[in-house]
Amino acid sequence: MEAQVTRIPILSVQREAVGEFELPAVIVDQPQREHLLYEVVKMQLANRRSGTAATKTRSEVRGGGKKPWRQKGTGRARAGSNRSPIWVGGGTAFGPQPRSYAYRLPRSARKTALRSVLALKLRQEELVVVDAIEFAQPKTKQMVGLLSQLDMGSSVLIVLAEADVNVQKSARNLPGVKVLLSQGLNVYDLLRYRKTLFTRTALQQVSERLG
Repeated sequence: MEAQVTRIPILSVQREAVGEFELPAVIVDQPQREHLLYEVVKMQLANRRSGTAATKTRSEVRGGGKKPWRQKGTGRARAGSNRSPIWVGGGTAFGPQPRSYAYRLPRSARKTALRSVLALKLRQEELVVVDAIEFAQPKTKQMVGLLSQLDMGSSVLIVLAEADVNVQKSARNLPGVKVLLSQGLNVYDLLRYRKTLFTRTALQQVSERLG
């Protein structure tokens, strides 16, 4: 079995090689862990749920303070309130209440999943590294030109080392492009976008964190 290639080219914005970046073997050699990726994505989506669904119980529905009829002698079933769950207009039994769906997988599992998806991107040649991305002013057209020059396609996750307002504003009107900071890199976004564009510094930060 051939050894994994750990050196990847660093490109300029004109798509010229200006250096190489060596990824740690712990990332490059990470096998694909499909079930782990599924579990991490499920956790991320659960953590994003607002959990605001709510129904009213019999105590919260308006009305129902008076007993509909006397307890005995009518021939009908006993009833204490016309807001019982079995009455039309009554409360809901066992309905949803506001709650948090958030939970956390172990840190080691989250790190392993990140390594796995980065290794997958590398094997599929969907990971590109540029020396830097710098815009003098926010310009969507400039971002489109950059992605076109690098042959990134229409589905791109851009990872920066630190916030850059000009780059972030240049990408926000493109529906298939998202800008993330390296500390916010996650499995869901890496899988959601077809290609990933790192700056050299951003990939260095991610490598140090995962390696």
